[in-house]
Amino acid sequence: MFDFLKGDPKKKLQKAYEAKLQKALESQRNGDLRTHGTLMEEADKIYQEIQALEKS
Repeated sequence: MFDFLKGDPKKKLQKAYEAKLQKALESQRNGDLRTHGTLMEEADKIYQEIQALEKS
């Protein structure tokens, strides 16, 4: 009945994905490639979750 009050999980994941990419970019610019790699892996996992939501 109140489905319109529930948040969109895809929108939430998209926001988290973009935030991870931004942090990864900043760490790359600062020369911290290890952190950049870690953040990119996390962003990839979030992207895979977004893709799974789109398929279902």
